[in-house]
Amino acid sequence: MDLMTQTHRPLFMRLLLIAAIGLAFANTSGAQGTRLLRHPAVSRDAIVFAYAGDLWVTSKSGGAARRLTSTPEVETDPVFSPEGSLIAFDRTSGTNTDVYVVPTAGGDPRRLTYHPGLDLARSWTPDGKRVVFASTRASAPQSAFTQLWSVSVDGGFEERLPLPRAWDGVLSADGKRIAYEEIATAFVPVWYETSEWRHYRGGRTHPIRIANLADLSVEKLPWQNSNDSDPMWVGNTVYFVSDRNFTKNIFAYNTETKQLRQITQHDDWDIANASAGPDAIVYEQAGFVHLLDLASGQARQLNIQVSGDFPWARPQFKKVATFIRDAAVSPTGARAAFAARGEIFTVPAEKGDYRNLTQSAGTHDRGQAWSPDGSQIAWFSDASGEYQLMIGDQMGLTKPRAIAMPAAGFYSDLSWSPNGKELVLQDNRLNLWVVDVATGRATKIDTDPYETPGRGDQPVWSPDSRWIAYSRGLDNHMRAIFVHSRATNSSFQLSDGLADAVSPAFDAGGKYLYFLASTDLGPSTGWLEMSNFDRPVRRAVYLTVLSASEPSPFLPELGDEPQSAKTDSAP
Repeated sequence: MDLMTQTHRPLFMRLLLIAAIGLAFANTSGAQGTRLLRHPAVSRDAIVFAYAGDLWVTSKSGGAARRLTSTPEVETDPVFSPEGSLIAFDRTSGTNTDVYVVPTAGGDPRRLTYHPGLDLARSWTPDGKRVVFASTRASAPQSAFTQLWSVSVDGGFEERLPLPRAWDGVLSADGKRIAYEEIATAFVPVWYETSEWRHYRGGRTHPIRIANLADLSVEKLPWQNSNDSDPMWVGNTVYFVSDRNFTKNIFAYNTETKQLRQITQHDDWDIANASAGPDAIVYEQAGFVHLLDLASGQARQLNIQVSGDFPWARPQFKKVATFIRDAAVSPTGARAAFAARGEIFTVPAEKGDYRNLTQSAGTHDRGQAWSPDGSQIAWFSDASGEYQLMIGDQMGLTKPRAIAMPAAGFYSDLSWSPNGKELVLQDNRLNLWVVDVATGRATKIDTDPYETPGRGDQPVWSPDSRWIAYSRGLDNHMRAIFVHSRATNSSFQLSDGLADAVSPAFDAGGKYLYFLASTDLGPSTGWLEMSNFDRPVRRAVYLTVLSASEPSPFLPELGDEPQSAKTDSAP
């Protein structure tokens, strides 16, 4: 479904498109159960988890889940009270995150914190009277770290635990010690949910610590510069998640014998968001909830079914002007193609109506490019489950043709050759490909040895379609300009590699190849290092004369009188 006011407006006004979308519901039912279940917690007989912004409760054996909250806000980070009758969680309402508590049997949640800082539910005191939460309230103005606080389940003033910094923590059964994470691995606390740090070994790694609340002495658990997180305390054992063996698994540290052992043995997807109950641990892995029985040491994936009324999943109209990702102008400038919310639209510059070429709710269509004659548009689509190259009529009247990609992956930088016979594109493995439009055959032309964000291959075609120019990394981490011959299927390096060269562009006549180059990039080649921030990079425009018979446009002009023809006449 599509909707747009049928009036003639300038192009910039026509960007206010309204597209109807049918959201693909992320409910993978069947033998495996529902996927994308987040932040599970376990009690003696129940499991609570977050899904679709709400909290759900099910039995420890899985099965149908019961909805516990149903609000427009996002609820997450649930944690059971010691006896299992209450659940503390955090809710984000009006851009502010606070801690709430709700009965496990259901009911109206009660708000416990009211501070404008970030408050995240973490655990309970052993007597079940107070909720422990992490907060940035005392780290203003940057909110760069959190501390642990506690608040009564009946409300009232919060009390800070005597730890200078703590991101997560759980008290021992006697309440005298606490196992905790000092900081979050993510640079900014609120990033922890939207960033991944698998096998990260930088300065944010940290061990799990145990603090004695009486004398504030601290014991570090065995550590190998790994990402250790999610401390859990059951009896005399502290459990936690670690990627010290590459994949995140659960480890156990005996506080009496000081022995460490690995409990789970996952070797594919990392464990995330583990939480312990009296006799079990639950955790996320590959989108499913797993239950680890502490007595047997055996873990199993639970089959949990989530069903309910999800208003956000209904087909609905959406304004997509603020969701435009890609734009491409037609050869004559009569229309422009835009990718927004997974659809490809073409919009007239002056007269006519917009068109939705894809009509593909639940599919990500993107990266559109016009053919040189303007009759076709090519784009990438994941309708089949993996990205394919689509070529369709610019009128949208016929079914587009699908061309299989050479390998599964993410593709970008789609560009037609001027003769309309080939397309060049790049994949996320840094390979450059040329696809024959007629046959669909893909040919690899080069592979970039290094990922350098902001300085990609940027392939461009020569006006006669015989050459492709692109920027590629060298062993010294500088980039050089290369040209690829379609006739011989071979590539040649043009720039010397002493300067960092990017952004090639042919002139319209095919005589020159322009590019940008920097001679002061050297100290900034390690793009992720913070020491690069105060080293500005300057670039200048250069050109290469492509033909040996073509004179340089920069030859000096002599400024002499023109030479007259010599005669053989006698004086």
